[in-house]
Amino acid sequence: MERAYEMQVALDDYSWAAGVATDLVNTAPEVWRGDDRLPDQAALIAFADLHCARSGGDDAPGALSELAHRGRTADLHAVHALRTTVRDLVDHPERDRLVSGATALTAPARGATLIPDPVHEARTRWAAPLHDGATVADALSVVCGIGVLGVVHALGERRFRPCGAPACRGAFIDTTRPGRRRYCMPGLCGNRTNVANHRSRRAETGHGRNRAE
Repeated sequence: MERAYEMQVALDDYSWAAGVATDLVNTAPEVWRGDDRLPDQAALIAFADLHCARSGGDDAPGALSELAHRGRTADLHAVHALRTTVRDLVDHPERDRLVSGATALTAPARGATLIPDPVHEARTRWAAPLHDGATVADALSVVCGIGVLGVVHALGERRFRPCGAPACRGAFIDTTRPGRRRYCMPGLCGNRTNVANHRSRRAETGHGRNRAE
C-alpha cells in the first residue's frame, strides 16, 4: 500500500507555496517563446528538487521530491494540466474565483490536521495528508492551492499580476512585504528591462547631441 504523505505546508508558510505556483506557471511554453521548461520527467524532478531546497520545511518538500522521482509520463501530463489551471487563476484574480479554484486544487489532500513540529519541541504544524497512491501532480496541486488561499487571505487578490516586462508573458504571485514586485522573474525580466531602458536613454542622449551639433 502506498503511504500517505504528510504535506506539511503550514497555512502561515503560504509564501513558499505561492512561489512554487509562480515558478510552475512560468515554465510554460508561452512564457519562453515556445520552449517548455518542463518537457520531460527529468525536468520535473529538477523542479521538485529545487523547491525542496528552497523550503524550510521537512515532509512537504521531501514528499514532493520523492513523488517526482517516482513519477511517470502520465504524471508529467497532469502537471502540465495543473500549470494551465493555476495560470488561469493568476490571470483572473477575482476573489471568489481564486478561493473556489484554489479550494478545488486542495482536493487531493485528506483534510487538514496538526502534527508535532520536528524543529520546535512542544509546537505543532498544519499538515495536509495526501491520499494513498498520490502523485507529484497531486502534491503540487495541494501546494499551489494552499499558496493561493494563503495569499488571498493574508495579502489580497491584487497580489496576482502579469509580468511588468513589455515582452514577457509570464505572471506571478507577489508575496513580498511591500507588495511592489513587478516581474515574474526579477533576475531575468527585471535585468532585461533595465538594460533596455539604459540603451534607450543612451540612444536618446546620442540623438540629442547629434541634433545640437
